[in-house]
Amino acid sequence: MKTLLLMRHAKSSWKDHKLTDIERPLNKRGKKDAPRMGNLIKEKELQPQVILSSPALRAKQTIELFSDNLDYKGKVEYLDGFYLAEPVVYADALRALPDSIERVMVVGHNPGLEGLVQILSGQVESLPTAAIAYIVLPISHWSELSSDTRGEIIELWKPRDLKGKK
Repeated sequence: MKTLLLMRHAKSSWKDHKLTDIERPLNKRGKKDAPRMGNLIKEKELQPQVILSSPALRAKQTIELFSDNLDYKGKVEYLDGFYLAEPVVYADALRALPDSIERVMVVGHNPGLEGLVQILSGQVESLPTAAIAYIVLPISHWSELSSDTRGEIIELWKPRDLKGKK
């Protein structure tokens, strides 16, 4: 069994219209939600061994704030192909992981992440900003991952559901 945490970047700002999409930073809500999600993953003892992420500024800032609260000291790989990626791009990167990795987190964008959740679980789920889908995959080797793999969504956490938690 392999464990996958899929996280959509936290809420970004549209204030500065001079910035390209990839340069957009987090807004106030995003800066509040990302660390809360890190705390949640720490509480659940689901720290990933590696984080694979989009290189977009909003994804990088999400990981920084998320990781600080999680005390994550592992590797973060920023993959150019993850910027606004289709599900197949995420899946290809996962298939390339070494089998020594049991739990990985992917930080990216919709609609690709929602598509990946649907492909891997057979369920249609909404991933609002900073949401995390916790999926267990019935595979022993990442190379076995395919569109026929049917994982199970164990939890789907959305920041709005954590009201009252710091």
